[in-house]
Amino acid sequence: MTTDTSTQNSHGIANYEALKTAIANNEAQRIKELLAGKSMQQLEKDYLLDLARLDDNRTIIALLEAVPVRK
Repeated sequence: MTTDTSTQNSHGIANYEALKTAIANNEAQRIKELLAGKSMQQLEKDYLLDLARLDDNRTIIALLEAVPVRK
């Protein structure tokens, strides 16, 4: 069985862009939904945390800090 990596990548990119938008809009509930059961690479996590720290929203920062890092 093969997987379509282009579809997986587009879903991953869309999810990442949705996370960036939700962080910019301070939508903690939406971020929680987007992060449910997900992991991300350290570089992605660091960038999203930097973005969240611009508004100093502790709820969003805590949600992002709890995301597991994938190797």
